[in-house]
Amino acid sequence: MDTARIEDGPEFDREIVEHPGSVVLIPITDDGKVLLIRQYRQAAERFLLEASAGTREVGESPEVTAHRELQEEVGYKAGKLISIGGSWVAPGYSTEYSYMYIATELELAPLPSDDGEDIVVEEVDFKDIQRLISSGELEDQMSIAALLSAQYVYTEHIKG
Repeated sequence: MDTARIEDGPEFDREIVEHPGSVVLIPITDDGKVLLIRQYRQAAERFLLEASAGTREVGESPEVTAHRELQEEVGYKAGKLISIGGSWVAPGYSTEYSYMYIATELELAPLPSDDGEDIVVEEVDFKDIQRLISSGELEDQMSIAALLSAQYVYTEHIKG
């Protein structure tokens, strides 16, 4: 519970979830396909299509988390990791900040998944991202933010 005050107003209490932060990854194959994952999410009570993402361990840099999560969830190692910004996940009640990355120069190198993760990797064309969002098939906010940012950076600065 945190106590806050806005300028000269009264004090008020807010419940704040302390979170070490996270990463969200957009792995892109040599032929320009995006690798997304489909996994069961208990809170949503169904399988969701989303970008690979994960929580930072205490003291772990976002880059180290990104490399670990890519191997655990997608099964690849990135030769190149490109920062594309980040965002507050739920700033009204959480300290979680999520760092976003594009992963390229992929090499097959799987690590064991975390317990309870049943993940299927799916290849998607960048041109289908808008349709997947509009149709509701992609509905995870971190994935949407990272995919839209990655789509811009990839088409304007990487693909060339």
